[in-house]
Amino acid sequence: MNKTTIIKQSFQVNINFNLIFTSSLFEVDNPILVDLFSDNAPTKSNAIVIIDDGVTKAHPHLKAAISNYFKTHNTFVNLQGDILEIPGGEQAKNDESHIKTILKSVNSFGIDRHSYVIAIGGGAVLDAVGFAAAIAHRGVRLIRIPTTVLSQNDSGIGVKNGINYFGKKNFVGTFSAPFAVINDDTFLSTLDDRDWRSGISEAIKVALIKDRVFFEWIEANAIALNNRDQDAMNTLIHRCAEMHMQHIQNSGDAFEQGSSRPLDFGHWAAHKLEQLSNYSIRHGEAVAIGIALDSTYSYLKGHLDEESLTRILNCILNAGFDLTHSHLNNKVIKGLNEFREHLGGKLTIMLLKALGTGFEVHDMDETTVLKAIDYLNAYHQN
Repeated sequence: MNKTTIIKQSFQVNINFNLIFTSSLFEVDNPILVDLFSDNAPTKSNAIVIIDDGVTKAHPHLKAAISNYFKTHNTFVNLQGDILEIPGGEQAKNDESHIKTILKSVNSFGIDRHSYVIAIGGGAVLDAVGFAAAIAHRGVRLIRIPTTVLSQNDSGIGVKNGINYFGKKNFVGTFSAPFAVINDDTFLSTLDDRDWRSGISEAIKVALIKDRVFFEWIEANAIALNNRDQDAMNTLIHRCAEMHMQHIQNSGDAFEQGSSRPLDFGHWAAHKLEQLSNYSIRHGEAVAIGIALDSTYSYLKGHLDEESLTRILNCILNAGFDLTHSHLNNKVIKGLNEFREHLGGKLTIMLLKALGTGFEVHDMDETTVLKAIDYLNAYHQN
């Protein structure tokens, strides 16, 4: 008779990284990067830099400033090779050749596990570069420098990396924490209005499911935010990023082994809208519509009162978003199954029962989803 032996194993890995807020990071007298390198460099190390090409167009002197910064502060780290540029937006995640280009640089310039890959750009570029950094040598040090509102308050500060594959968003990816994240508010000044606005939806999202007071602050400041009030935006980014970091730390499921993803409130429809529109709609714009849809669904199912729904929809409108889109139709419902597949296991969707209070369900009534779409179309036209 064969004996069965089981050796059980359980271990924890402590992950620590700082989210740093600053201005003019690459001015030679800004000590942020110098301190980061010197605190973690028993020997001199190497770094490569990859930039979103939209950022270099908006900041034509940036590459020279980076080169000058590293030449001035070369005691602890050497900048290797030319600064790479890759396309911004979903192009970065739709073309795997960019990953190969980054891996080639990692290999050519001796970027080991004590060296640095520095990614500068919007969320899509950070996702793509982060994926390459995570699979090179099973993970090299990644410093993220987000340059959009969306990446500074949400996507750039998490532990997820990935690219799109088989026409599906983030089908290939990893969970890998950055070495550090540095938010430089000077990058925000050159954003076009759509990119400035896009990140506001992620703040509305996290406020609606976790913090009524924060939602009411956004509600009161929605018009100022849409009108590019920098102080208001800095406040929004800081609070939203803080809540995102707290969730990662305290959720007990930072690498999403279960089926619950509360921070993806509104995202099942948003991801499908992006795909259906061939990514002509920004992620944040799609999320705003997804939030409106799931909030309306919550109301139609009797979970959320009408006054709260009206406040949510008006806040979204005052922040400059649309509530609907030409692709918001019955085809969006396919996103439910794709979302379940992406999560693994059973479908888990976050809905609302009050401002600042979310709860999870494991099925969605497709008839009510279609009614919610009709409700939004009618509300948007009034």
